[in-house]
Amino acid sequence: MTEQRKVPHNAGDQSCGVAQPNKASSGPRCGFCTLPVLAGDMSETPVMAGLPPPSPLSLKAYGVVDPDPDPEGLGSVSASRSYIAVAVLCYINLVNYMDWFTVAGVLKDVQSHFHLQDNTAGLLHTAPVFGYLGDRYNRKIILSAGIVLWSGVTLGSSFIPKSMAWMFFISRGLVGIGTASYSTITPTIIADLFQKDRRTWVLSVFYIFIPVGSGLGYILSASMAGATGFWGWGFRVTPCMGFVGLAFLLFVVPGSARNAAKKQVGKTPAEECGTSSTWIQDISSLARNRSFIWSSLGVTAMTFVTGALGFWMPLFLDRAQCILDNLPQCQTDQSDSDNSRIFGGVTIATGILGVIIGAEAARRYKKINTRADPLICAVGLLTSAPCMYLAIMLAQDSIVATYILIALGEFLLSLNWAVVTDILLHVVKPHRQSTAVSLQLFGAHLLGDAGSPFLIGIISDTIRNHKTQLYFWSFRSLQYSFVVSIVVTILGGGCFLMTAFYIEEDGKEAAPPVQGHSDACLP
Repeated sequence: MTEQRKVPHNAGDQSCGVAQPNKASSGPRCGFCTLPVLAGDMSETPVMAGLPPPSPLSLKAYGVVDPDPDPEGLGSVSASRSYIAVAVLCYINLVNYMDWFTVAGVLKDVQSHFHLQDNTAGLLHTAPVFGYLGDRYNRKIILSAGIVLWSGVTLGSSFIPKSMAWMFFISRGLVGIGTASYSTITPTIIADLFQKDRRTWVLSVFYIFIPVGSGLGYILSASMAGATGFWGWGFRVTPCMGFVGLAFLLFVVPGSARNAAKKQVGKTPAEECGTSSTWIQDISSLARNRSFIWSSLGVTAMTFVTGALGFWMPLFLDRAQCILDNLPQCQTDQSDSDNSRIFGGVTIATGILGVIIGAEAARRYKKINTRADPLICAVGLLTSAPCMYLAIMLAQDSIVATYILIALGEFLLSLNWAVVTDILLHVVKPHRQSTAVSLQLFGAHLLGDAGSPFLIGIISDTIRNHKTQLYFWSFRSLQYSFVVSIVVTILGGGCFLMTAFYIEEDGKEAAPPVQGHSDACLP
C-alpha cells in the first residue's frame, strides 16, 4: 500500500490538507497547490477549513484539476495529424494566391490580347454565405467545392478567344468566389486545431504563403509566357496544382475539427442555451463589436493597398524602365518579364520575413501589453506609407532605389498578415468566427483589392486622356494614381489605432464563459 502523508505545500505553516503519495504521480493534481493527488478512492480526502464538503458528483471538479490530455491538437485529432493538415492547407493557400496573381505577372500581354485599357481592371466578388455554412456544416466539402470551382474556371480562362473579353472578366469573378470559400473557412479550421501562442505561430506560417504564392504567381506567369510565347500557359499550371491539393485535402485534413473539439470541451455556448443563432443574429452581434468593426476597416485598407500595388506594380515598373532607359519594348505590346520576376522575388522574401517577425513581435509584446496586436498593425501601415510614396516618386530616376523602397514597404505591410486574424479570433466568440472572417473578407475584397485596381485604372486613364506624349503619360498617370493608395494606408493605420482602444473589453466578452456562469447565453 502506498504510504500517505500531509505535506505543507505553501509558505509558512499552512498545509493543503490533501493526502499525498510519497512519490510523484501522473494522475489528478490539487487545484490549490498543483502537487499530485493520490489516485483511487477520494471519499476520505480531508476537507480544507472553511469550505463545504464536496458532493459525490462534484468531488472531481472541486479543488482537483485533470492534466490536459491534448494540449496541442483538440479532440480526437492527434497533434501529428494536425500539423500534416496544416501543411496541406498551406500548400493550397500557396496555389490559391499563385492562381490569383498570374494575371498581374502578364498584365500587359492580357491588355494587348483583349484590347483593354487601364480602367477595365476586373472586380473580385466574394460571398459571405461561406462563413455561415462553415460555422454549421462540413467545411471540407465547402473547401473542396471552392477548389474545384477556381481551378476549373482558371483552366478554362486560358482558352477564351480575343473577341470574348467579357467572358474573361466573368471567369475571374468566379475564381474569386471559389477562393473566397477557402480564404474564409481555413483560418477557423486552424483556430480549432491549435490554441493561444501555438495558434498564432501556425497562423503565421499559413499566412506566409500569401506573399509567397503572390510572388510565385508573378514568376510563373511571366516565365511561362516568356518560354511559350503565350500568356495563357501560366493559367494552365496552377489548376493542376490545385487538383493535387484537393486530393490531399480529401484524404488528410480532418472532416470537422470543430466537431472534434466539441467532444473535448462539450457544447458550444449557443447549444448550452438550447438555441442556435441565425445568420442575421450573427451579423447583429458583430455589428456591435467595435474591435471587429475597426479592425475590419483596417484590413480593408490594407487589402486596398496590397491589391492596387500587387496588380499594377509590375506594369508600373515596366513603364518606368521604358522612360528611364528608353527600352525597345516600350514600342511593343509585350511586357518585360524580368520586372515581374524580380518583383515576385522581392514579394516572396519580404513576405516571409515580415510575417515571421510580425508574429513573433506580437507574441512577445502581448506579454506586457494586451493591445499589442492592433498596435503592431498600425505601426506596420503607418511606416509603410512613406516608403511606398518614395518608391513611386523615385521610379523615373532609379529603378534600384524603387526596388529597395518597395521591399521595405512590403516588409512593413507583411507584419500584419498573421496578426489581423488573431485579432478577430480574440474578439469574436467561437461559434461566430467563420461568419466574422467571411464578412471581414467580403468587405476587404469588395472595398479593398476588388475595387482598388479598378479605381487606380480609372484615375490613370482620366489623367492620360488627351495627352500627346503617350508613353511618358502612361507612366506618369499610373504614378499619380498610386497616391490614393498612400492615403488609404494612413487611414488604415488610424483604424487599427482605434481598435486598440476597444480590444481589451471586446476580448473579455468573447472569452469562453466560466463554468456555471449565465454569461454563456449572452449574444
